[in-house]
Order: sequence, then structure tokens, then C-alpha cells
Amino acid sequence: MNIVFLSHEYPLWAPGGVGTFLQTFGRTLVENGHKVTVLGIGDSWKEQLLDDQGVRLIRLKKNKSNLPNFLHIARQVNRKLKSLQIEEPIDIIESAELGLAFVSRSHPAKKVIRLHGGHHFFSEAEKRGINWKKGILEKRSFKKADAFIAVSNYVKDHTEKYLSYQGKPVEIINYPIETSLEIPHVEIKKNRILFAGTICEKKGVRQLIEAFKIVREKHPEMILDLYGRDWLYPDGSSYIHRLKDSYDESYFGNVIFHGAISRELLNKKYAEATFCIFPSHMETQGLVSLEAMLLKKPVIFSEYGPGPETIDHGVTGLLCNVYDPGDIAEKMLWCIENLEEALKLGEAASPAVREKYNKSTILDKNIAFYKSISK
Repeated sequence: MNIVFLSHEYPLWAPGGVGTFLQTFGRTLVENGHKVTVLGIGDSWKEQLLDDQGVRLIRLKKNKSNLPNFLHIARQVNRKLKSLQIEEPIDIIESAELGLAFVSRSHPAKKVIRLHGGHHFFSEAEKRGINWKKGILEKRSFKKADAFIAVSNYVKDHTEKYLSYQGKPVEIINYPIETSLEIPHVEIKKNRILFAGTICEKKGVRQLIEAFKIVREKHPEMILDLYGRDWLYPDGSSYIHRLKDSYDESYFGNVIFHGAISRELLNKKYAEATFCIFPSHMETQGLVSLEAMLLKKPVIFSEYGPGPETIDHGVTGLLCNVYDPGDIAEKMLWCIENLEEALKLGEAASPAVREKYNKSTILDKNIAFYKSISK
């Protein structure tokens, strides 16, 4: 099949969970004989063409005309889709929630939206209203879709509160992860707790900081390592700086903000940690939880959202009330004070993840769905 993904995210361009998915899935498609193009607006005045293990990456030139940006995007994307169609007929055009808004209805390819968590979906977690422009574009995008793929039951059901699938096909297919990854041979540091993700409110960082202060009252030797980029407010100010301004210094004892690091180094840090914690308020699936579980780490995740789909509580990990620092601290203390039992959770998690999220199984599900809508 010839598949074009519309996205400005890709690890070679910019960080993001959607980009990580596209790289893993795109490479797997290519390995199995399919043609894959990732098409997005770039940050250069010239169009750029890159290759990532057979995945073709096209970055369209940024706007330097007098056109409004959304018109520039629509013109650039549709011109390129037309030329790619002439080069070789496209079977599937896939985007995230808003991406089809700019695509011409007349393009003959089947159009699929993969629900990664769009503007309507995250508005609740971020406690903000719907931006009317983004809201209109997302609704327009949904009307153009021929079918939908949801990465979890939760994202499917929660999105449906705001947007209609209009009776079109909807399939639940999880993200694939690189299950062939070897576990790094490192010594576990029994005083290190790891968080990975953007340092922001919706990832539960505030509640985690409050919970860790409770933990350190009983175990002052523990260290909380946070890996991920700082979130910036619209005025450019730092979330981390505002967080530190909100609490006295005692809350940040043994708390280390490391910033973003490479995937290879993060895997090593996962393996070294005593356990990992991801108290996110809103996720579509939660890739970092799966990555840590794959490496046999005890993981504490949210009891809300996709948490129960990801973790069998008390068997492959622990679930917590992410809005309650006391409950988060209780789960952390259990892992510290029952380390052997906690490690058993990680041992059980790894094979469960390898079975459910392996690339081959998920590839087959995607291709079967693509073909079903192409008939």
C-alpha cells in the first residue's frame, strides 16, 4: 500500500508522541513492503526531503507570502498530495484529529483520522475552553474522514463526547512499540525514582512534587529524576520556574530536572531506576509507561483514562489517583518498602507488553483495517 501521513512531528524534525509512533509504525510498514511518506510544514523557506530507513520525509516550505497561515498550509499540502498522486496513486491519507481540515475532499485516497488526542480531547485536562478556530477545523476534519482509528478505548469514548464519528468505521488499535529492544545491563539504583515526559501540569508534575515531599519524610535518601523538556506558557515563561515559585525549597530537595535526553540514554535511565511513575492527568495511551514496563520496571500510572487498559493493577503495575498526592505517595512508598514485590510487577509487565504491543500484530491490524475501507 502507498500511505501518506500528515504530520509536522517526527523524531528527525521535532519531539512528540505522535512522531515517535510515526517513526516506529512507518519503519515497520516499509520493512513489510509498503510505501510511506510523512508530509508536513517545515521551518525553512525551501522544501526539504529526508529519508529515515525508507520512510520518505517531506517538509514543505514555511509561509513567506501574504496568505493567512491556514491557507498557505492548505495550498502547500494539496499541491504536494496532487503531485504524489500522479507519481503513484495513494491508498491512504492519514492524519491526527485536525489534519484533514486542509485536505481537498476531491482527493481519491481514503482518508483516516488516528485519534492521538486532539484539541477537544485535551481541552478538559488543560481546563480551558475550546478555541473556536481549532474547534471548527477539527469538526471539518472529522467530516472529511472515511474512517477512524483510536489508540485506546478511552480516547475513542472521550473524543465522542465532543465530536461525531458520523456512523463511519472506528477501530481501536494500540500504538506499537519497539518490543525487540534489549534490556540494558545496568545496576539498579535503589534510591532513584524516574519520571519521563513534558514537565507540565497535565502530566501531573505538581502532584508528583507534593507526593515526593511526603515520601522523603520517611525516606530522605530517595531521589526523583525528571526527564523531559520544560513546558513554556504563551508568554514564554517556564513551567518549572513557576512551579518553584509556588512552593518553598523543601519541596525540591532531591528533585532533579534533567531536561530532554536521547532515547538510548533514557532507556538506560529506565533500567537503572528503582521504579517509574507517570501520574498524567490525561493520556491517549501512555507510551512512556509501556517503554518502562517493557524494560521490567515497576510502573505507577493513572487509574483514570487509559490506565486500566495499560496496567492490570497489582499484577503488571500500580494505578493511582493522580489528583491526590497522598495516594501517589502511598503507591511510591509501597514500591520502596516492598521492593521485591514491586520488582515482580516489572517482571510480569514485560512479557505482557511484548505480546500486546508488538509491531507485527499491530501492523496486521492496521493493514486489515486500511484494506477494509478501501474496498
